[in-house]
Formats: sequence, C-alpha cells, structure tokens
Amino acid sequence: MSNENKPFFVGYLPTPKNLRGLLLAVCVLFVSGLAGFGLALGVAQDNPGEGAFRFDYGRQTVTGVVELTPYPLLRVTEGNELIKKGHTLMLAGTGKTSVESRAIPLEGQLAQVSGVILERGDLDMMQLRGGKNGLDAVEGDAPEVKTEQLGRWKLAGEICDGKCLAGAMRPGRGLAHKACANLCLIGGVPPVFVSTHPVEGSEFLLITGPDGGHLPQEAYHYVAQYISLEGEVERRGDLLVLRLDPDTMELLE
Repeated sequence: MSNENKPFFVGYLPTPKNLRGLLLAVCVLFVSGLAGFGLALGVAQDNPGEGAFRFDYGRQTVTGVVELTPYPLLRVTEGNELIKKGHTLMLAGTGKTSVESRAIPLEGQLAQVSGVILERGDLDMMQLRGGKNGLDAVEGDAPEVKTEQLGRWKLAGEICDGKCLAGAMRPGRGLAHKACANLCLIGGVPPVFVSTHPVEGSEFLLITGPDGGHLPQEAYHYVAQYISLEGEVERRGDLLVLRLDPDTMELLE
C-alpha cells in the first residue's frame, strides 16, 4: 500500500515542505562544488607572469640604428634612464600590425622612435605611435652595428608572437593562444622562440626564416606548441636571433 503522506516533488507544483531542506542543501553543495572546481582549475594553471604594457613608464623616446631581420629592430645609440644605449628593441605597430613598411626606407639609418614599452622579464618591445611621431629619421651618420655569430643550436620550446608574449596578452603563450598568435604573426609582429633552456643567458630569441627572412609558412603549424628545432643563432646587440631550419621542427610530447 502506498504512503499518501510521503513527499513527492512535481516541477509545476509547490515544493513539499519536507523536501525543501534537502533541495536547499543540494543546491548549496552544487554551487560550492562549482566554485571549488573553478578555484582548483585556476590554481593549477601556470603563472602568466608580469608581462604588461608599461603605461606607468610613460611614452618613451630613444634614438638608434634601424635594422631589419626582416622584423624591424632599433639598436639604441642614445637612450634614457629606462632604455640604455646598446639595447636592441623589437618594434611593432598597434594591434596585430607590423611597422616594416615604415622601417624599410630607414634601414641602416639613424632614427628616433617613440611609443609604449611592453615588458616581460628581459623580453621587451616598443609599440610605436602612428606616422612620423613614432618613427622618423634624424640627422647624423649611423654608427656601425655588429652581428656576432654564435653557431648552430638545437633547442626545445615554443614559437610565440613577441607582442602578446611581451605583455599585450596574459599569458600570451600555450595552445589556447595559437589562433591569436598566428594572426599576430601574419600581421608581421616579430615572432619569438621561448627556449626551455637559456641560450647565452637568454630564454627569448627572435626567430626568422633560414635566410634571415620572414618565418616560413610551415612554421605556423607549430606555433604555440612544445617543439624541438635547430638553427643558427646570432647576437644583435643584446638580442639573440635564431635562423630556423624548417626541416628540423618536431612536435614533442
């Protein structure tokens, strides 16, 4: 015989008094469980680092020799308190854009650059202002700048776009950032290889094609993944440049 007094839940009827406490407890446990899961997931993630637009530094203006790797660089010859003489700055435009077309006419010449610094550890980049306010020739003879060859290296790590990695995005690396990184690289933002082991004291290397040209198309498949590769490394001021051998790229687990 059925018990007519036994509480029974029906969605379109008021909740029986005897079940309200149980339902409340289930709801509290469910919401608490979701919060706990979210907290555990966040704690398990790698620290995105301190990379950021350094608006607190204010607009920076320095002078140096423009180089193309083909990605635009400035070898600083006249710095300031934050950007010292001898430093090599990677240059980029606003958003996911390059300043290559603005830099080409000034290659090998003295120029003044002005913009905002992005910084993560010893990796930095300047996002230039628009037009001549951001990049303009200055009078004077450009001093000779030297490139030091450091030989062939086999490295493991990740190809990233230098702007997001330097601080435009957090963390700016990893598989979740692959689509964004590829869009930045297609736009001409300088690509950076993050090595698992320091190379001559640096874990960040500007990466180019084997002939010093743009990153080859086959490398885009490997962006934001853990890979091994080989290439020739050279030092330009205090920045290392890796000339990738595309045939050596290999995914690592």
